[in-house]
Amino acid sequence: MAVNTPPRAATDEPVRPGLRERLLPGPGPRRTLAAATFVNAFGSGMFMSSSALYFTRVVHLPMHQVAFGMFVGAMVGLVAGIYGGRIADRWGARETQIAVMLAGAASMGGFLLVDALWSFVLISTLTGIVFAADKSSRAPLIRGFGGDDPAGFRAYLRAGTNLGISLGALAAGVAIQLDTAPAYLALVAGRALSFAGCALALLWLPRLAPIPAPPFSGRWDALRDRPYLAATLLNCLMSLHFAVPTFLLPLWIVEHTQAPRWMVSGVLVLNTVLVITLQVAVSRNVADPRAAGVRMRWAGLAICAGLGLMAAAGGVPAWAAVALLVAATAVYTLGELWHAAAAMEYSFGLAPAHAQGQYAGVFGLGGGLAEALAPSVLGALALGLGTPGWFLLGALFLTVGLAGRPLVAWASRTTRPSRVAAAYETS
Repeated sequence: MAVNTPPRAATDEPVRPGLRERLLPGPGPRRTLAAATFVNAFGSGMFMSSSALYFTRVVHLPMHQVAFGMFVGAMVGLVAGIYGGRIADRWGARETQIAVMLAGAASMGGFLLVDALWSFVLISTLTGIVFAADKSSRAPLIRGFGGDDPAGFRAYLRAGTNLGISLGALAAGVAIQLDTAPAYLALVAGRALSFAGCALALLWLPRLAPIPAPPFSGRWDALRDRPYLAATLLNCLMSLHFAVPTFLLPLWIVEHTQAPRWMVSGVLVLNTVLVITLQVAVSRNVADPRAAGVRMRWAGLAICAGLGLMAAAGGVPAWAAVALLVAATAVYTLGELWHAAAAMEYSFGLAPAHAQGQYAGVFGLGGGLAEALAPSVLGALALGLGTPGWFLLGALFLTVGLAGRPLVAWASRTTRPSRVAAAYETS
């Protein structure tokens, strides 16, 4: 005998998220923080794409002086990032981040007044401090407003950052095409306004009360935390690859392959589009150090394979070089995405909540050193040695990827017989 069942209520049907819900976090602090991050990233894209041209063509500084000033600022910023993070942990991340953004607006305004090497180095140093303190003081905000899916939210912020930088670079391209002093000055002023706009958006965030430090915690625990230092070292070595699409590959395409020059822009656009569209999906389920170790291993394999395909493009006809470069960029970008997911989990997952800013500052030391060393290391190996150098680079990233999980697991077992070590032991 058939049994009549009542029709399912409309409220029982799963609700498919609309376009806005898929593209933006839900209303509240997460969306506010995402909007502030996007505004800041847009300004960053404008400035990064045009700063060298502004300082050489408008301020009339020689390129070696520009490189020197930026290097000094970056090195000072590495140390300042730790202090900025500690201030955010102790006095409040929202207030510290707003202060950093306002300082950024002021330092960018200073660039409009630079007219000599000494003033350029001074403002570059101030700007380097701002950039480093921005990252470390933002980390407690990201952790505090991460919600039920902190890994997904971090991935969303990274995708939004890349989108903002890309759009900012497109805006800079208009000024670069005009190639006039007012156009370059407008870009620098726009960067200052983006800092101010980010500070304004952050005012809408609720205040996060600092988390009290547990008993017996020290002032600089991050510098004595062996698992975290191991993860920082691994991330430093792996982060050398971030200069591949922006520095190494363009030179390789133009000077060592038969591919048309437009492939320089083509592979960069492909890399950017893949990062923006896939970062959130690739970062799913990377919610503990064990999963981060697995993704780091995948990253090493994919980056190694991508570099091998790039090297192979150096001795083939143009059509084959184009095909190899497209495939290489796709494979390499997967490795980049897996590395980013692993690095974010290491940075946040291995850090105690009460000292997230301080720990983020230490983690940023590794990324900053990699950024400073990458052009020299990649250039000496891949461009200096040719194809054998590409394979040496691939072997380096493969080794780092394979060593990541066991090294952090070992450090965790020797110093943390608790949550982190348990995560590895149960895998």
